[in-house]
Amino acid sequence: MGKTLYEKVWEAHEVRKLRNGQSQLFIDLHLLHEVTSPQAFGMLKDLGLRVRYPHRTFATVDHIVPTHDRTEPFQDPLAQSMLEALRANTREHGITFFDLGSGNQGIVHVIGPQLGLTQPGMTIACGDSHTSTHGAFGAVAFGIGTSQVRDVLATQTLAAQKLKVRRINVEGKLSPGVYAKDVILHIIRHLGVKGGLGYAYEYGGSAVEAMDMESRMTLCNMSIEGGARVGYVNPDETTFQYLEGRPYAPKGPEWEEAKKRWLSFRSDPDAHYDDVVTFRAEEIAPTVTWGITPGQAIPIDGRIPLLEELPEEERPVAEEALAYMGFKPGQPIKGVPIQVAFIGSCTNARLSDLREVARYLKGHKVKKGVRALVVPGSEWVAKKAEEEGIAEVFREAGFEWRMPGCSMCLAMNPDRLEGDELCASSSNRNYKGRMGSPRGRTVLMSPLMVAAAAVAGEIADAREVFGVVGAR
Repeated sequence: MGKTLYEKVWEAHEVRKLRNGQSQLFIDLHLLHEVTSPQAFGMLKDLGLRVRYPHRTFATVDHIVPTHDRTEPFQDPLAQSMLEALRANTREHGITFFDLGSGNQGIVHVIGPQLGLTQPGMTIACGDSHTSTHGAFGAVAFGIGTSQVRDVLATQTLAAQKLKVRRINVEGKLSPGVYAKDVILHIIRHLGVKGGLGYAYEYGGSAVEAMDMESRMTLCNMSIEGGARVGYVNPDETTFQYLEGRPYAPKGPEWEEAKKRWLSFRSDPDAHYDDVVTFRAEEIAPTVTWGITPGQAIPIDGRIPLLEELPEEERPVAEEALAYMGFKPGQPIKGVPIQVAFIGSCTNARLSDLREVARYLKGHKVKKGVRALVVPGSEWVAKKAEEEGIAEVFREAGFEWRMPGCSMCLAMNPDRLEGDELCASSSNRNYKGRMGSPRGRTVLMSPLMVAAAAVAGEIADAREVFGVVGAR
């Protein structure tokens, strides 16, 4: 019987089996940011240890950086101290650090692929739950806690439990105006926020194979919201075309050898899966959340479910969500007024996201009274967007064009909601208080849907607002 990519990568990196049933796993690439690393470096110092393989570790700053004014020292002294700690620790241990103004600073899950650090067949770890993003390249990538960050720094290995594998097929062709964000929200809506517990998700099918790499990253990014620790797509020619020529990608004769090796990690045609689920691409519509979990989602033309329509075990969370969001059962989601629109985060702040929105946004204006922000995923993305005139399209429409960072996605910086503002967001989580205000409300959707909400001043169907050709 054949093997899945997950099994092949796991076996290639398993140093030994531990007595508790876990495996000691070698980590090819370790990514750091400023929030989960200071304590880990502190523990190393207490133990008198050095970083084992500094050349396998790369760092950036993203969570706490202001996106409006980066004059140092920052107004937030804790943010400034985190940045300075990362600078000092990377300098002491000889770790490459993509600092502010380096040209490569940005959200950790944007810059890894952008620089070609992320490659097929790798094991990748980072002290951030959305490390699953890197699985789009055929890597086994997962988030880890601070004590595990310490372990990888000290040993380049990690104690880990092998997961089951669920194959998720998306077959057919997505309709115009429907994107990877809609696909993953649709999947989580049907499989649940706990449906992936104990699983790695392998995404495939004709719709996934047709996606570009940045769309696949969006898909894998939110695997964690569906309960899976790992999400990945098998590497193919699309993967190779994206990686070729990137700064850290193999070059010359090594490039052809790398492609052969990467292809060998693809799941075998007769691979065994612990579960297989299939979705039809044509049945997926622009999807938005209505509650306080990513699984509480409906098509844009749908209505918030009645409590009696939900499984009994989901009703308490639904009641809590309705009370928090101020919505009513049976209410249409379309037409709900918004106060804030946010395009950004490790889910949807890449160049292709901004290009797609700018293509439709040109000539439109943000509705008066709506605060609209667009935050590029990296300094490189921001530079390219400026060169292509994308940034100017956003500015002319009334969006604030910001500097790279995590921004409103988790509000560990000055970009926050106020009071009970409702934000149309391209980020990945709609938890209570996620965007900085204990009463702030978040509705997740694709970047184009965020732009449509900004223009309409309410949750709207982007296909109607922008006249998307060929839309249903």
